[in-house]
Amino acid sequence: MKKITALEVQKKNPNRVNIHLDGEFAFGLARITAAWLKIGDILSDEKITQLQNEDARERALQQALLFLSYRARSEKEIRQNLKKHEYPEEAIEYTMTRLRDNRLANDNEFAQAWVENRNTFRPRSRRALTMELRQKGLDEETINNAVSDIDEETLAYEAAQKRAPRFLGLEWNEFRKKLSEYLARRGFPYPVAASVITKIWNEAHTEETKYEDEEQL
Repeated sequence: MKKITALEVQKKNPNRVNIHLDGEFAFGLARITAAWLKIGDILSDEKITQLQNEDARERALQQALLFLSYRARSEKEIRQNLKKHEYPEEAIEYTMTRLRDNRLANDNEFAQAWVENRNTFRPRSRRALTMELRQKGLDEETINNAVSDIDEETLAYEAAQKRAPRFLGLEWNEFRKKLSEYLARRGFPYPVAASVITKIWNEAHTEETKYEDEEQL
């Protein structure tokens, strides 16, 4: 059994409190965890362990919220971040449960949001999106649900439209080559890219320089 002899707010982090037991610094706690403690309280070893576990949970939760403040994350990314900061497994599981309960960790929603964001700002193929979501640690069912409705030709056309203006001064063969390489890097298959490239070229040129279809590629 040990007695609390001092409670001091940390100078560098006012949200944490230093706990002194029997005249010596023992450990730090989040203010919310230490709120019910007072000088003179007697703590058993079990109570000390409980307080430290509660503190680990609170710190893990705050770390996860900070990590999520920059952008949405998959559950695997959140776990990896917490493990990198060396939080115990029990604190990580507690944090994941809290995040799920508050709709802050949901791989289905994350996958849908990821695909929508890519489609809006950086269109790419179904295959490329599938690879990205796998890297985020999502399971195959979640990935398939997120990419099942993708219209690759529409996305390839939108991607090519954004890139094509810098190539329009080129001759057809060079235009085709440059834009084909760009769409290939985005993961679009050849038949889709060929159709889109021909369409964009024809939209931008006179009758004399039009091509009938992608077979000219």
